[in-house]
Amino acid sequence: MRRAIDVIPHGGWDAGAASATVTLAFDERHRRRMTLKDDAGEPFLLDLDRPRLLCDGDGLVLAAGETIVVRAAAEPVADVRAPDPAAIARLAWHIGNRHAPLQVLSEGTLRIRDDAVLITMLEGLGAQISRHLAPFTPEGGAYAATHRHEDAAAGAAEPH
Repeated sequence: MRRAIDVIPHGGWDAGAASATVTLAFDERHRRRMTLKDDAGEPFLLDLDRPRLLCDGDGLVLAAGETIVVRAAAEPVADVRAPDPAAIARLAWHIGNRHAPLQVLSEGTLRIRDDAVLITMLEGLGAQISRHLAPFTPEGGAYAATHRHEDAAAGAAEPH
């Protein structure tokens, strides 16, 4: 079985040279060791030395030298907007107070998982909500060892 033993961060390699792709939802992208299937259905073992948050565009280096590109799967999300920076800060505080994962998009929009209870609360606070399918990469938190890269397609600064 193919074995992925290392990760090359997005932008640090030629993704066009990948031998395969694997598309994973957010909850599937923070792993150390597990059997996965690439997008063609071929199995491989993710076998890293420590858990890693895999971001869209990262490369999984196989023991044989090939690389599999990671793609963030579209999943149900809600984009949260407000009329001004103070209002969006207030909404972010309420989301954080409930310990819900949050992605901050570059234009000041907040992205959360599509959660009916949280969305009802936010709408009650004046938020404009747009529900759709999109990749979800929330902030890593104060103690996460991350750096950021720009995801031009989503307009988001994503942790890595």
